[in-house]
Amino acid sequence: MPYPENTPSIDELLNLPTGEIAQLPVELLAVLQREIAEAARQMRAVSARFNAALDVRYGSRAAEARRACGKDTGTVRIADGDFTVVADLPKRVDWDQEQLAAMVERIRAAGDDPAQYVDVTYKVPERKYAAWPEAIRAGFEPARTVRPGALKVEIKPEGADR
Repeated sequence: MPYPENTPSIDELLNLPTGEIAQLPVELLAVLQREIAEAARQMRAVSARFNAALDVRYGSRAAEARRACGKDTGTVRIADGDFTVVADLPKRVDWDQEQLAAMVERIRAAGDDPAQYVDVTYKVPERKYAAWPEAIRAGFEPARTVRPGALKVEIKPEGADR
């Protein structure tokens, strides 16, 4: 569908007041929404490719610099011409939940307070909650707070919503 020459570009949308954008014809909003989604997809792809290139260029030098510092993760600085490249390899730690639960029980059985060593979080998946009998749900209701998430709006041409 051709649209008017005065259609704002994605770059121009950054400076348009939200109210003006909201007043654009729905057909134009649909076109812009598709363009923005495509631009976001392209930006994710180019970011991934660019980051892979940076890894090729600096990854082994950063790993060598970390080894020289005696660390497997963290931030190192590498000189490259007139620039300092800051290479950060964050530490990601995963804990086996079953083993942690067993450790908490051992700490508790020994008469110590597990809260001094671990943080315990309780969660109730919404699907499980919805499947519970009313009597059980009623007991949990005071501990439950429901907040709305962010509104997501998708504009589709007639008949395309199936």
